[in-house]
Amino acid sequence: MTKKLLPFLLPLLMAAPASQAVDLIAIGSIDGNYQDLSARTAGALENGVAGNLFGGIGSGLAYAGGNTFIALPDRGPNAIAYNAAIDNTTSYINRFQTLNLALAVNPSYDSLTVGSMPYLLSPQLTATTLLSSTQPRIYAAGGAPALNTATNFYYTGRSDNFGPRVSTFPTHGRLDPEGIRVSKDGNSVFITDEYGPFVYQFSRKTGHIMKAFTLPSYYAATNLNAVGDTEIANNTVGRIANKGMEALAITPDGTTLIGMMQQNLAQDTKKYLRIITIDIASGTTHEYAYKLTDGSSVSDILAINSHEFLVDERDGSGLGNGDAAVVKKLFKIDLAGATEITGTPAITSSAPVVAKTLFLDVLAKLNANGVPSTQVPAKLEGVAFGPDVVIGGVTKHTLFIANDNDFLPTFNGVANPNKFFVFAVDPSELPSYVPQTITINPIDKSDRG
Repeated sequence: MTKKLLPFLLPLLMAAPASQAVDLIAIGSIDGNYQDLSARTAGALENGVAGNLFGGIGSGLAYAGGNTFIALPDRGPNAIAYNAAIDNTTSYINRFQTLNLALAVNPSYDSLTVGSMPYLLSPQLTATTLLSSTQPRIYAAGGAPALNTATNFYYTGRSDNFGPRVSTFPTHGRLDPEGIRVSKDGNSVFITDEYGPFVYQFSRKTGHIMKAFTLPSYYAATNLNAVGDTEIANNTVGRIANKGMEALAITPDGTTLIGMMQQNLAQDTKKYLRIITIDIASGTTHEYAYKLTDGSSVSDILAINSHEFLVDERDGSGLGNGDAAVVKKLFKIDLAGATEITGTPAITSSAPVVAKTLFLDVLAKLNANGVPSTQVPAKLEGVAFGPDVVIGGVTKHTLFIANDNDFLPTFNGVANPNKFFVFAVDPSELPSYVPQTITINPIDKSDRG
């Protein structure tokens, strides 16, 4: 029997003073031992983990209108060593999770009391949608999901489910989803794939792939391999293994996607990452260079308006890695007037980079609210704006940040849940903010596809 996901509330921590421009107003959590709503995938994977373990959902986080958010797990449970020849990946069927992240006013809130916050957050899972294609995919021997039918072929996280590299509409059966955003009409989602790197569009109702966007050829590794280290050794051009297209934003008008690489391409100078904009209708792309400040990678990008964005820059330390977090920051960038590097196969340290300013030191803010660095998740990867709230008579924007817990309910004996940190942002901090307009598309059926 599939366990239904129940609301789970993390003990509330100290609230930030209401006078601050960016306040921590709620923390929610989902126990990493829960299973999602896809009963058909509940059987054990190759490494013995349940195929519907609810985890990794903070790899990507997208707002879908109202109190609805879409959370994206990555390629599945592969933190358990069992087969190094495929990087310990499994036949986990890729999916996205639909969540209700409604904030409730805390009637016991006291701004002077440690352990009190103005809002309560009890995340609830409302749907699980499996990702698939109506056309055959390429699978390695033993890599095809048992759920496949003559008209439905599922994507999985197995690293060996790939075929010849193509730039138009790839037929790989493997997918490592990392970034997600919802279309303006609410009927589809856009998802980045680290394996390609690719950017896809999937139906929100059926989970079927609809479209693949063509990226410049120098983004892709020419010689693919199921073992990431081998793949790196065999390529001098293209994405670094497991460091591909990570971040994704969509402009508020729903016309343009903005993707970011997690780290530099193999041919690019270290710490110099690529930003690529994609016109959804035409597929036209433009590129810009971004230089890491003190983080080791970028995990998400979020639109403030049509040209300004927040970039999630972080290290790999914190809860889930067995040490203390050091760098978790959001930087503000503006592509208006930025110098393009479009069509540049390799970028050097002399490349013009997008100007950036620190918007929020997430780690410092959490520390100031009683969250020790050892309890700040290592992989804070999903960032999304949510519905506005009114605090003290002032309307503020909400900013949700979620983590990827690598499908590990515990790490070194310490609970390692899926967490949500919610911030209230005073409009003075984002005077040019434009919310994304999305047609609310109710989800009333789980386990699609």
